[in-house]
Amino acid sequence: MQLTDLQTRATDTAQASAEPSSGEAMPNPGPESSSPFIDPLELEALGLILEHSLKVHTSHHFFCWTQGLLQNLIRHEVLICALRNGESNNFHVDSFSSAAGEPTVVSNLFGQDTLLVPQLIKEWEENDFRPVFLDLAHSDMAVNSPLGRELSRMGATEVFAHGTYDTFGWPVSFFIFGCTPGSIAPRHYPLAALLVPSLHTAWIHTQFTRQAPLWQTRGHAGSSDLLTAREQEILGWIYRGKSNIEIGMILGISPLTVKNHVQKILRRLDVLNRAQAVGKALALRILDG
Repeated sequence: MQLTDLQTRATDTAQASAEPSSGEAMPNPGPESSSPFIDPLELEALGLILEHSLKVHTSHHFFCWTQGLLQNLIRHEVLICALRNGESNNFHVDSFSSAAGEPTVVSNLFGQDTLLVPQLIKEWEENDFRPVFLDLAHSDMAVNSPLGRELSRMGATEVFAHGTYDTFGWPVSFFIFGCTPGSIAPRHYPLAALLVPSLHTAWIHTQFTRQAPLWQTRGHAGSSDLLTAREQEILGWIYRGKSNIEIGMILGISPLTVKNHVQKILRRLDVLNRAQAVGKALALRILDG
């Protein structure tokens, strides 16, 4: 996709996002901004993110993509991905985070929540399926909603949501960005509108279960043996967002010892950083997502 084409689409999307339909007021756009339009650097970043979305085929790829490149565009503490199961109102949910907190807890709370999630989906539908924003710091959802309480505990008090829908107006997928205060501005509305279709497609790719070729199967056999029990334990705490100092306190070892284990984990998994290590461990089922 050429930058000029992306600029045209972004301009059209920004204009649509800035104009409420049927006289309805837009949800609170977060911090005040003079314009919702996207600057050239953000457009370039968006183009790069969309290009790399085509290379996402596994949970490991998706984790690295959303917690790497995507963070440069929409900074978030946690990303919740929900896919509606058939015609029911039940959702299959995955959560992704490189910050403190346990993504599995967030995913479970999404399924149990009867306040925040329905409200976000309802506002999204009533807003003609445009991105919606909610500040938990000024909402009773931070107290009454289990998901709202967990997001607030993580410091993600700004909730930014958008999704996809079918020809009958039913939600197909719904994505919630849990962000720290000041992360979301009006320019993020057209960015989310352009990004979410690719986010949906990339995530769907990770849900397919294909028969792996024999050479890949051999490569992954006994993948849990790649790491020692101690390294798996440390990687589990990294997945939960703990620092080396925190892990050392939990396990009763020094932060330097933890650092040495982390370096060995990176080498054994052939990755460059902690986020990639977690993503690859999830893909190899060394960690349970």
